[in-house]
Amino acid sequence: MPAKAAFYDVDGTLVKTNVVHVYAYYAMNRGSILGMAGRTLSTVASLPLFGVLDSFNRKVFNEFFYRYYEGLSEDRLLTVAEDMFEDVLKPALYEQSKDLIAEARRSGCRIVLVTGALDFAMRPLARYLGADELIANKMQFVGGNATGKVIPPIIEGANKANAIRDYCAKEGLSLAHCHGYSDSSSDYAMLAIVGRPTAVNPDMRLRSIARAYNWPILDLK
Repeated sequence: MPAKAAFYDVDGTLVKTNVVHVYAYYAMNRGSILGMAGRTLSTVASLPLFGVLDSFNRKVFNEFFYRYYEGLSEDRLLTVAEDMFEDVLKPALYEQSKDLIAEARRSGCRIVLVTGALDFAMRPLARYLGADELIANKMQFVGGNATGKVIPPIIEGANKANAIRDYCAKEGLSLAHCHGYSDSSSDYAMLAIVGRPTAVNPDMRLRSIARAYNWPILDLK
């Protein structure tokens, strides 16, 4: 059997949360009361803008959104990641997420998470799910503090597909035999590049695309 992998988007596909929920947890656990209040209020005030940017262009959204991490300590971000997983991500996992991954594992797939979230925030989830690899955005740190800039290329849209292609080339995997799972039409390129795409909890546009191409559609609870 050809070597293959199953590539999973995270937000909306495996968990009910998104990158804003993750940042909000960091904002509310920054340390000082003033720091927590300031960042939390700023995040709440920006929610409408986040929604507009995300629907307009995922790359622009990511570049804008991750500026909110500027000044946060790398040590603090790594430390809080474990609690954030227990308090935010783990309770938000769809009940069938682990079954979906277990099924792919039984069929001989490597398990790879491909997400626009930040790598340090996703590592506890990747360990919990038994993922073999995590492809995620990496924050730039200078002097132990986040600059608010992500190290290029930003993992989103077409860059997710490029990352998957590069991973398969490096590991000698057959793209035609690989699986892909996502909820968002912004991940069309990621799904189209693999031989076995599946729309999971798809948005309206992806549901329409999946029906047009006869891709399987899963609605997880």
